[in-house]
This record gives sequence, C-alpha cells and structure tokens, in this order.
Amino acid sequence: MSTQEDDHSHENAKQDVIAVDGDDTELDLVNRLEAHTGDGIRHRAFTSLVFDQDNNILLAQRAPGKRLWGTYWDGTVASHPVQGQSQEEATKQRLEEELGITPDQYDDVRLTDRFEYKRYFENAGVEHEVCAVLKLTLSDRTLDPDEEEVAGLMWVPYERLHSNPEWYRQLRLCPWFEIAMRRDHQ
Repeated sequence: MSTQEDDHSHENAKQDVIAVDGDDTELDLVNRLEAHTGDGIRHRAFTSLVFDQDNNILLAQRAPGKRLWGTYWDGTVASHPVQGQSQEEATKQRLEEELGITPDQYDDVRLTDRFEYKRYFENAGVEHEVCAVLKLTLSDRTLDPDEEEVAGLMWVPYERLHSNPEWYRQLRLCPWFEIAMRRDHQ
C-alpha cells in the first residue's frame, strides 16, 4: 500500500480542524489530515500546561503511534478544538480523555497566551497553528493515562525547565511546548 493510501485511511482523515487567520478568527473547517500535510493549513490549536501545587509541570510523552512528533515530550496536553468548542472546553475534554484528569482535580483553566508557529516534522507533515496556551493547577495529582495517547509521564520542576531547557534536550520536547514555555513569564 502506498503512503498516500495509508494517509487516507488514517483516523485524522475522518476529522476536521478549524482553519483560522493570523488573529485566530475562524475561516472554515478543513480536513485534519490535509491541514497537517504538504505546506499545511493554518488552524486553531491549544496546548495545556498542567502544574501541581509545588510548581512542577506534568510532561506527557506522546504515544509512538502519533503521526507527528510521536514519542516526543509535550507540556501535558495539546490538541485542536472542534467547531463550537472553546479552548477551555477542549482542554477539559482532552485532560479527561488522555490523562483521566477530571474537573474536580483543579479549580481553574486560565488562557495565558496565544501565538502562531509553523514547523515541519521529518517527511511526515507539518504543524501551522495559532496555538492558545492554557494553564491549570491540580489539587489532586491522580492520573489514569490512555496508553493510545500517552507513552510516559514525568513531573518536572518548572522553574528549572523554564530556565535551563537545554538540560532536558534528551527528552525531545514538542516545538509548540518549547515556544509556549519560552514565551511564558509565569
């Protein structure tokens, strides 16, 4: 089977993402796979940074089966909201689906930043996103990760990671997380 046939049978080909302009204004719905191949289509995304009460950040290793950045480490959860869904609602949904984190484990989800970036991944695809950054702090660190989404989990002192990202290079951090962290002034 050719790679192209492989791609069209990929689960992402059955989903849509929200194409946006540089100001994150909704333009249209586009096929998720098309948005991440070729030169890509700019679309709405979010990354959620999950902290504990000691200012450790939860890093989640993306499952090896992910089309893009499989086995890379992410600042907890990143995804795309669906049409009609706020970034906060999408964050809450993905936290529960990927990590088993329920709303009773945190009080607030704060939108702290938004940026546009474009990065190619090997020869597999591209991310061109307007990415919202949301933060939350867990009062209860209980997790129940979905192995189809998350390969590993690690609590890391955020101040050390933020000040010295080079110390964590062997983890291969996702580009959107590195950008969000570099822009973060706590």
